[in-house]
Amino acid sequence: MILIYNNMITYHRTLFLGLSRSIETLNQVAMGDKPADLVLENCSLVNVYSREIMPETQIAISQDRIAYVGKDASHTKGKKTVVMNLEKKYVAPGFADPHIHVDQFVSPAEFVKKSLLCGVTSLFSDPIDIVSTCGYRGFKEFVKMTSELPVRFFHVIPGGVPVDRKFSHGKTLSLTEAKSALKISGVLGLGEVFSWTKVTKRDSKTMRMLSAMLENNCVINGHTAGASGKKLNAYVSSGILSCHEPINFEQVVERLRLGMWIMIREGSIRRDLKDIIPLVLSNKTYTDRLMFCSDGLDPTDITRFGHIDHCIRESVKQGLNQIDAISMASKNCFDYYNMGKDLGGIAPGKLADILVFDDLKKMKPNKIFIGGHLVVSNSTIVCKMQKCVIPKWMTKTIKFQKFSEDDFTVKSRADSVNVNVINMKTEIITEKINENLSVKGGNVIASTDKDIWKVAAFDRTFGTAKHTVGFLKNFDTQIGAFASTWNFHENNMIVIGSNEKDMVKAANSLVTTQGGMVVVNEEKILSSIPLQMAGIVSTDSFETVLENFVNLNTVLSDAGCKFKKPHLIPLFLPFIALPDIRILSTGLVDVKNRSFLKIVTC
Repeated sequence: MILIYNNMITYHRTLFLGLSRSIETLNQVAMGDKPADLVLENCSLVNVYSREIMPETQIAISQDRIAYVGKDASHTKGKKTVVMNLEKKYVAPGFADPHIHVDQFVSPAEFVKKSLLCGVTSLFSDPIDIVSTCGYRGFKEFVKMTSELPVRFFHVIPGGVPVDRKFSHGKTLSLTEAKSALKISGVLGLGEVFSWTKVTKRDSKTMRMLSAMLENNCVINGHTAGASGKKLNAYVSSGILSCHEPINFEQVVERLRLGMWIMIREGSIRRDLKDIIPLVLSNKTYTDRLMFCSDGLDPTDITRFGHIDHCIRESVKQGLNQIDAISMASKNCFDYYNMGKDLGGIAPGKLADILVFDDLKKMKPNKIFIGGHLVVSNSTIVCKMQKCVIPKWMTKTIKFQKFSEDDFTVKSRADSVNVNVINMKTEIITEKINENLSVKGGNVIASTDKDIWKVAAFDRTFGTAKHTVGFLKNFDTQIGAFASTWNFHENNMIVIGSNEKDMVKAANSLVTTQGGMVVVNEEKILSSIPLQMAGIVSTDSFETVLENFVNLNTVLSDAGCKFKKPHLIPLFLPFIALPDIRILSTGLVDVKNRSFLKIVTC
């Protein structure tokens, strides 16, 4: 007989009520006065508390918690106890991703189908883009979507939007809504506060939000890219005690010395592990405040590399002790979130989130238990997956009528003009340059000879007429247009094009699909990824999204794009948390100087 997952108890209730209500039963089972529901025999326990592997261990489980760990659990067996011989296989606590944006590409249910098989039993979600598009109503719906899935989902209230009130217009949660959100099961605190200047300059709304979180004993996640010295001290003193932005050992140590917890990022935007772990080892730095996180994974990366299991494998290759790596993937995460009494290890009283491995080198679990229920067996999900129910209003967020060529014109009466141009140094990094462009029929045109493209940003969230048409350099791709309704964290519609006709075709295509990414040439669609939910998440299967995602990047690469991940370009073009020059529906922005720039300079 095998226990199969049937109904997940939401963790928030389990955390505060479960153990207190279970101690009588757990005590009885541990003493042999009451039979266990499940006993795992003949396993080698990876003990993250004593930093050892314990062979020939037996684990007795009552309901969703562990009652006994030791050499002999025979006293906990009864007539109805399920006994499972693990044949000397290794058992370890379930892995956690302490900082991830799950509101990307695929639905939470489709993401879980891949992540769970990597041994990730807990996900700490920061749904910034859902909130920036759908507000508090969308936040509540997103939390609801994750509540019935066979992993433990925890959420934080996005602390990063709006990035800058002077330029941003995305939706966010008011202080009243944030306080209300804290009452929702599974909501733990505030997500990454990545506009750290709001903290160092003591922005009133930001400080009130931080105070409210601290008053409610909540965790506040950080984002300190570029902060150091007195600025970093001011940030930490405001109650923000974690960061996933360090890209080298020096930044890690500076933050550790100030009492911060570090999430070493290994995901689709950045991979920092190889630059940090070797120096952690050579400097004999304590690892008890170090964790792994992804910060988000695209379909290709989770398929190719895996998730937190990949972080463990790579760290061990760099010389990290296997148990320390597993501790960073489990115990340390829950210690940071003040959940150590419930999760993070295999010990009496803990929730029975247990991974079973044939060997520790591959780090691929053969079996997975969550709350004592088997959810994966023989590397196959054996539990029922709830279908993701998406409210219709969340699939109607692209608020445009049809576009015309006039929407992409830059008017001038001159024969030629000088313009400010966004020069793409990478998919993410930009700089401001100035170029001279020709004018035809009163419209400033793109220049294929100079590799200068038009780029437009439209307010698609509120459906206003606000839009900006500017210029982009260094895209160098033999297509007509590339457009997206998803970007960090403004969710404007971004359209890049060499001509107005193809830009119109791309924009109208995304209105029809109600979101996504699309590549157009000569008014024909070459590739697309429909993102029907809020214009940022697909309602299709993981396999379909993966195929579309690979195809889109391949089409752009084959057309000459020099960047490894072309899809990132429209995602970051409006991202005003990074310098140098960005484009929003509200205008062309000089981020460092916090000022709008003219498109045409003369």
